[in-house]
Parts: sequence; structure tokens; C-alpha cells
Amino acid sequence: MLSVADWLLQPSQPAVRYLVLRDLVEGTSRGDLDKARADVTDRGWAAEILSKQKPAGNWLDKEDELYLPKYLSTNWMLLTLSDLGVTRDDPRISKACSLWMDAYSRDDGGFDMPGPQSSEHCLIGNTARGLIKFGYADEPRVRSALDLLVKTQKEDGGWHCIPSSRGTIDAWEGLSAFAVYPRPKWTRGMKAAVERGCEFYLERRMMRQGDRYEPWLRFHFPYHYYYDLLVGLDFVTALGYTDDRRLRPAIRHLKKKRREDGRWDLDAVHPDRDNGGKFPRWWEGRKGRFHPFALEEAGRPSKMITLRALTVLRRLGEFDARTGR
Repeated sequence: MLSVADWLLQPSQPAVRYLVLRDLVEGTSRGDLDKARADVTDRGWAAEILSKQKPAGNWLDKEDELYLPKYLSTNWMLLTLSDLGVTRDDPRISKACSLWMDAYSRDDGGFDMPGPQSSEHCLIGNTARGLIKFGYADEPRVRSALDLLVKTQKEDGGWHCIPSSRGTIDAWEGLSAFAVYPRPKWTRGMKAAVERGCEFYLERRMMRQGDRYEPWLRFHFPYHYYYDLLVGLDFVTALGYTDDRRLRPAIRHLKKKRREDGRWDLDAVHPDRDNGGKFPRWWEGRKGRFHPFALEEAGRPSKMITLRALTVLRRLGEFDARTGR
């Protein structure tokens, strides 16, 4: 049986191979990394998504809308591509991102769907994160979106995607944007917001807010705007919080879910589904509004989940790609 590292480095999915070489393997030469990155759009998941892009740069939606249908339209395709290591160096990405920014920029300095003049947290954070990963960290609209995240942080250190005086674990997108924004570009306000935001999650042990909520324990990808424990561990450890005792329950859960072969499963395409593949009763009235999109099969070993889990463990000093342990 292939080791976990060899399995992830298989050439059949060049996006995973590139991300492993970039994020897990120390000492990868610039030439090898550039070659691996060039392969990302030649075949595999990213190439398949890009092959369905329209000439104007969008996918299934209108050029000035970009959000519907969930999760097949431009907004969701770009978020997925940003997680696969594609950048604005590809002209197809730069064209799509121009549409995205023009359609989503709002008067308050954030991002949202056309219509509202004020921006919603989940769209601000998701759009900013995607654009930063594509290579737009110096774009003024990205900077203004991050400034708005600082301004809209709740007193308790969290955020919320609906009007509320308190934050919620579900509103993770802002911290994920700061996690990929270069540290030298942070303002004092951003630094303080990140510290308060991470404290919000650590106080709640990454998953404790009210009754036990099973969807937060199901690992899924693409993430869209749904939280799970691995999503939280990824941005908190990326932001430098690796030795806080309050992470231990979440880390134990992460390790418990590891298979005997060292891999992790994709628990669900959509985290609201239970382990039998059923949606909760309240979902019945909404099921026609969502069109699931997946790169891998639920209930099977997942390269994207395994990559993210090992990246977290590496930050904790508990994984070495050279030995696969």
C-alpha cells in the first residue's frame, strides 16, 4: 500500500501534488515547485472546472450575478479553484476575478451579491480569502474588505452573517481571510482583531457553542461557507496558535478520525447531511435551492481532507512528510 505522502503525490491530481510540495515537503526546489504548479491547470480537478468556464469569464450564472445556482456558479467555482492552488497568472482566473470584484464590490468597502449596499460577513471573508490566494493581496478592494472585517467584529470577538450582537462559530470566513493575508501588510487593528477572533474560538474549544452540533464534526470539501472542526483548526494554526491547551479537544477529535492507513475520509459533501446521507427535517423546504458540487466521494478517503489535516499536524510539529509520520 502506498504511504500517505506517496498517495498524495500521485500525478493524477496535480493540484494536490503541488499543494503537498508547497505546504508539507520542506526543501522543494523552486524549479520543482514551478513545474508542479504549471501542471495544476493541465489536468485534474482545476482543469475540469476551468474547461466549463464561459468566454466572458463566468460559469453558469449571468456575468453580473455570479452567485446562483449554488454551488455551481462563478462564486463557488472561484472559491474552489483558489483552494486548488490556481493563481491570477492564468488569464482565465484574472478575467473571472475582474468580474467577481466588479460585481461584488459594495459601497461600504466590502463584498456582497449585487443589490445590498452593505456587505455580509461570509461573502466579505470568502471573497477576500479567495482573491488573496489568487494573488490580489495588494488590490485596494481587498484591503478595504479586511478593514471592514475589523470594523464589524462583535464585542465578544466573533462575527455573524446576520444581524446579531454576538458572534457565532459559523462565521469563520473573516479569520480565514486574515490567515492568508501577508503579515507585513497587517495593521494594528487587524492584529488586534485576529487575536480577539482566535480567542473567541479557543474559548469555545473550536466546537462548543450550545448543544453538540454534529455538522461541525463532519469534514467536508469544498467548504463554501460551512464551518467544520478541520476548517477551524486550519485557520487558527495558520494564524500561529499551535500550543494553546484549549486546542486539545479539537486535536484529539482530528486524530480520532484518522483511518488506520493514515488517511482521512470526506465525511460529507454537505455537512448538514447525517452519516446516512439524510438532511434534517428543516432542510426539506430548501433542498431545491442547492446543487451539490464535489471533487471526491463522501465516505471515501479524501486527498483534500487528508492534505488539510496533515498541514494542521505539521504546524503542530506532529507530521514529517519525509517519513510520512
